[in-house]
Amino acid sequence: MRLIKKMIHRDLNTTAGRTFERTSARGIILRGTKILLIYTKYYNDYSFPGGGVDPKEDLIKGLKRELAEETGAKKIDLIQEFGYIDEYRPHYKPEYDLIHMESYFYVCRVEEDFDNIKLEDYEVANGSSPVWIELDEAIKHNKQVITNQEESMGFSIERETLVLELVKKELL
Repeated sequence: MRLIKKMIHRDLNTTAGRTFERTSARGIILRGTKILLIYTKYYNDYSFPGGGVDPKEDLIKGLKRELAEETGAKKIDLIQEFGYIDEYRPHYKPEYDLIHMESYFYVCRVEEDFDNIKLEDYEVANGSSPVWIELDEAIKHNKQVITNQEESMGFSIERETLVLELVKKELL
């Protein structure tokens, strides 16, 4: 799979140290010019559905599990690989200096038939919910949050916005 970008957070001076390794899989789900994203009220941002894959879990199985949990999608088909982001950023847990995360993006198709969403407690607390939104509107919104450096802004918004812009350029 192609490397979209290697990102090193501006607050890191090195990528060495006590590192937490994480792999995630995220779905790109388009319907015309609309895209299925997760809006998170706490961070005031749009991100791709998906998330962490367990250490011994197959990447595609983990992707389908995450998409089903976060969006309620029942039938999920993988269309193609899109690319991955190799990312280093500070970690909030004191036993680690940084987190190294590889986020793999896949173009997917889902059936119209959605079922119960099964969000984790922190996702519920943060006000996460799946939404169909115009791709341009999501990009504009996230860029505004980045420009304003909103206090609640998470680290992932730059990664998500970069991929949203690439989706617009390559898939629409």
